[in-house]
Amino acid sequence: MYDVIVVGAGFSGSIFARRLAEEKGQRVLLVEQRPHIAGNMYDELDQYGILVQRYGPHLFSTDKYWIVEFLEKYAELVVHETKILSFIDGEYVRLPFNFRTLQQLVTPAKAEPLLKKFRSLFQGRDRVSVFELIEHSDEDIRNYGNLLFEKAYRTYTAKMWGLEPEQIDRSVLNRAMMSLGYDERYQNKDFQYLPKYGFTKLFEQMLDHSNITIKLNCDALEHITLDYESGDVLFDGKRYNQIVYTGAIDELFQEKYGQLPYRSLNIEYRYERHEKGFSLPCQVISYPQADGYTRDTEYKQINYLDALDTPYTVIAREFPLPYNKHSVQGNVPYYPVINQENLARFSLYADEAKKFSNLFLCGRLADYKYYNMDLIIENAFEKVETLYKKLSL
Repeated sequence: MYDVIVVGAGFSGSIFARRLAEEKGQRVLLVEQRPHIAGNMYDELDQYGILVQRYGPHLFSTDKYWIVEFLEKYAELVVHETKILSFIDGEYVRLPFNFRTLQQLVTPAKAEPLLKKFRSLFQGRDRVSVFELIEHSDEDIRNYGNLLFEKAYRTYTAKMWGLEPEQIDRSVLNRAMMSLGYDERYQNKDFQYLPKYGFTKLFEQMLDHSNITIKLNCDALEHITLDYESGDVLFDGKRYNQIVYTGAIDELFQEKYGQLPYRSLNIEYRYERHEKGFSLPCQVISYPQADGYTRDTEYKQINYLDALDTPYTVIAREFPLPYNKHSVQGNVPYYPVINQENLARFSLYADEAKKFSNLFLCGRLADYKYYNMDLIIENAFEKVETLYKKLSL
């Protein structure tokens, strides 16, 4: 009945399913272990009509307009610039850290000579990583970099990753950079949007095709067999042209080289009544110094639904914890823990996957990479083209 099996209904799997079905006429079976599509992008209306992203806030930004045009095929997009505050030393400061943050942390009087140095030493730059500050030749710049590092990076990293910053790849830590000016946008990307009616509706439209069959509550690993003798991956004992796998690569191979660690989240919700305005001073608040939790999101501040009229608001608080597939809490893998040791273990699994001619890997879990939303879409598009060449489609 099917030509291709796609495992996982997040962005990677859904893009593969849609393009194979629409562009190449392939009959696709899309299997998802959860009871819903959209992966960690899944959102739904709560009891007050507020659209809540159940796996934490996902806010789209990109410098490439073709990605916007792709999403517009399946959803009405509204401009939304993500703004975040960080609660440090009892005060809200802007994240990304910017020149306003500098004045807040060192006082305006002491900031004046430091601002002159930033403008001179980083002329033409709009953002800089905290590590570049820490390693700079100028002592004042280094001291400010260390101030940021100790007040925010070290404490946040210890909670978020369960590791010290020195144990995490810098590419992960550099996601939050310092703005060399007064830009308040969390990401300095040209195009920033949200789907007006939510990501789940976007995915519903993307997967609405006659050549796509969706099977939810289906753990693909219970159906997959690795036939080392033939070099084929079988699904329910049958060989398909291709099995596109977007799940955790170590679990596919029964963790034969050891477990690849991920971080997960326990999200707690609280409702408050506010006749006017919001509960939080910003849509997302980061708490590097708080005990156990990392951030709050007030979803009512990122809702664009028609006629949303409720005096209630909901705050989602995130508590990071290690991923454990069999645990009551923390049983969803969110973030791969990127460092040299874990990447070396991943490379063993990547080499193992090459033994199977009809296995194709793509996505955050299968690639063991920390993708932003725009990068996961771009990566999926690139890999679809690779698969087309492989199958001569």
